[in-house]
Amino acid sequence: MDFDRLTLTILGSGTSTGIPVIGCSCAVCRSEDPRNRRTRCSALLSFCGHNILIDTATDLRQQLLRENIGHIDAVLYTHVHADHLHGIDDLRVFTRRDMPALPLYGAASTLQQIRHNFSYIFDPVTQPGYIPQLKTCPVANSFTLGGLTLIPVPLLHGAMEVFGYRIGPLAYLTDCNGIPKNSLKLLKGLDVLILDGLRLKPHKTHFNVQQAVAMAQEIGAQQTWLTHLSHEIDHPLHEKELPQGIGFAYDGQQISLALPTLNADRDFD
Repeated sequence: MDFDRLTLTILGSGTSTGIPVIGCSCAVCRSEDPRNRRTRCSALLSFCGHNILIDTATDLRQQLLRENIGHIDAVLYTHVHADHLHGIDDLRVFTRRDMPALPLYGAASTLQQIRHNFSYIFDPVTQPGYIPQLKTCPVANSFTLGGLTLIPVPLLHGAMEVFGYRIGPLAYLTDCNGIPKNSLKLLKGLDVLILDGLRLKPHKTHFNVQQAVAMAQEIGAQQTWLTHLSHEIDHPLHEKELPQGIGFAYDGQQISLALPTLNADRDFD
């Protein structure tokens, strides 16, 4: 790990089914190109020896083993859909009862739903067995982790409001088909943008590739990577059709940037 760099690892770049899709024999699902084999969407921010997870995808265990991740300091949640959440139990390997609880950050409504859906984790009554030791930390405005400033970016995912996150020159915006004007103001001057670009055909709750390209050009980041990709997207075939400065993300991809100036408070509590 480069201690003077901020690194984003794309743990998973696929839509909710994962790619290949069970029972599908299309060309992408049969492809031998590793960029066409996609686990469910999740990402990892690494800096100064810290690891911050974005979402706990269904395939989290597989992703963390693949990337040899031995510790997590905090988790950022974008929303509560199963493909972004249901790997939560795998967090138990990073916590013990004699350690501080692992903090989970997100919108208050998102964290409330997580507490409801996974009540066995958050029940105040002492539980038998091996469960994650977690605590919820609602956020609405900028906050710091390890001295790094993170800015929640409200997005529209159909009728649902979800969060993306801006971290210095980087923004991670998955699962969206609309970006409110006030959120666009938070995205000025980006070096790297990770943006939902589900498929070629239109969709009710996700940007398709054409819409994502238009939004990326409006935001104007130096480089945009489209994620949450379905099996409609054949990486080597369709990437060459994208404008310069826009590409398709892939599992295991690492994006390294200069580390923003850290605040004096370096605690994760």
